[in-house]
Amino acid sequence: MTRSILIGAEMLNWSDLNPVDARPAAAGPAAAALLAAALQPSDKVLLAGPHSVDLIIDVASRVASVDVLVRSAPDAEEIAERYIVQPLTENRVFCGALDRFTPEYGAADGYDAIIALDGLDRLVSPDTAKLTWADALAALQARLVPGGRLLLGAQNEFGFERLIQPNIAAALPRDDEWARNLTDTAPAGLKPLENALQDAGLAVTHRYAVFPSLVEARVALTDVSGPMPAAVAARLMAERYSGTNLMDPYRLVQDTVRSGLTVELAPAWYVVAGAGQLPDAFPIEAIPSGPGVLLEEYLLDAFRVDDQAAVRRTIPDYVKWLLKQPRHIAEVAAPDNVVINGASFRLFGEGEPTEERGKAMVIEHLGRFVRRSLEGGSRQPWPASGYPQGLTARLASMAGITMTKALTPPREMIRPLGTEEQLVTVARLTEELSAASARAILFHGQISGIRQSKPYRVGHTVTGPLRVTRRHVLRVVRKAKRVARGRR
Repeated sequence: MTRSILIGAEMLNWSDLNPVDARPAAAGPAAAALLAAALQPSDKVLLAGPHSVDLIIDVASRVASVDVLVRSAPDAEEIAERYIVQPLTENRVFCGALDRFTPEYGAADGYDAIIALDGLDRLVSPDTAKLTWADALAALQARLVPGGRLLLGAQNEFGFERLIQPNIAAALPRDDEWARNLTDTAPAGLKPLENALQDAGLAVTHRYAVFPSLVEARVALTDVSGPMPAAVAARLMAERYSGTNLMDPYRLVQDTVRSGLTVELAPAWYVVAGAGQLPDAFPIEAIPSGPGVLLEEYLLDAFRVDDQAAVRRTIPDYVKWLLKQPRHIAEVAAPDNVVINGASFRLFGEGEPTEERGKAMVIEHLGRFVRRSLEGGSRQPWPASGYPQGLTARLASMAGITMTKALTPPREMIRPLGTEEQLVTVARLTEELSAASARAILFHGQISGIRQSKPYRVGHTVTGPLRVTRRHVLRVVRKAKRVARGRR
């Protein structure tokens, strides 16, 4: 006996909740926070598409009733078993494709809210007739009551991932990428998505950029232009795409903030239609409050314009502030975790604690900043080098700290993380090498000119015999010393 209701086009040997070679269901604290803010206790809700079971249970605990529509038969049974606690409960699980979810199924009078945070492409099965993205949207819209709310997720097919991962275009399709009708007809980009919803008669009231992905929505932001949201988004992308990439994820996100393209290039979006006032970020506590910028970004901006005065002024102030902090703050207060606002500093967020305080801790924090700047291919105001020890010592000396042998970290070569940053570094090194070669040629010409001048030749003629005599005397003295040692 099945607990779910089979409606047709079910996928019997397939799971979106526990995939083998496919992306998992939509989940994450940002998704949970959005639903908690957008739903009301009296709502009748339809959850369409794969959402994590924990998310489904959380929604069911907040509203009057929940119907779930999934295409996977094993998923439908798992969901029904975990969140339907009574045989006569109003919560139901429907198993099948969206085109089979006809008015005879579900709420006859419609739903107050329809949630499809995973998007629309996983609402079909191999038995589904040709169904476009607009058709799928219309099918969901038809089940909304007048004035109802639609919460829709959409994956960005040309987001940061396409710029970060060098092999994504050549990667083999996953097992869940066979359903081309919905994917091929889906709006490509944020503006086309909003236009498609508007053409369907849906008034978009909110849209959020989701980081780092739909299936792991840790943060959803309406605006990423501020230094604090930008830092949070950059950290999440760097954590997700660690290792070798085409570009450094952290620096890429920070660079898009300057050009105002972060939201358009976000990995995914949440679009809300018909809802009232909602916060600008989910979860709200994910974004630190207060003015200022990350100390790391402030220093790198100074690096880019060779503002050594700003660096020499800021580093000593930072070190003085750092050494006055309690241990639990000082241990995690590296430049990428500290906010500077004028002449004041404050901690940005949590971090990994270091082992010691004092000069060793200062050297470690400065060394971390140097490493991150070299890994990001940042322009340096001094001659480029892959070795961080020299630059760390230079920054430490600005605060009056000398890097002794005990404080000096092991010598290592730091290479930029991204291929683009590596090419930029090579170009910068080539330019510096060319400039050094030009100076060497200039100095050689100056020396040749000096040697050919009349004063140099006269002086060489006068001092030449003296040099010969000096060399002869030194040979005699050395010979005499050898003879004396032999006699002893």
